Amino acid sequence: MIQVYRYDEDFIFIEPVIIEKDDNGNYVIPENCTEVEPVSFYKAKFDINKQKWFESATQEYIDSLKPPSPEPSEADILAEKVANLYYLVAIGG
Repeated sequence: MIQVYRYDEDFIFIEPVIIEKDDNGNYVIPENCTEVEPVSFYKAKFDINKQKWFESATQEYIDSLKPPSPEPSEADILAEKVANLYYLVAIGG
């Protein structure tokens, strides 16, 4: 058995697919599949002519997947202020 990689009508990666040998002992790769393994992309797209995957996601799309940075809590802010005061005392300021 081999693993191939299915893409949709826009050549966007959908899923890996396991292929078994047929009655003649050959692997028949279905349409919209390739043996070329995609590397880690947010939205992998297959280039038929170059026989390789590339990133098709926009930077805006990629940024939208990242969680927003959490706001520091009051305790975090207070701890930073205390640390700064200790530092000033330690250097004699």
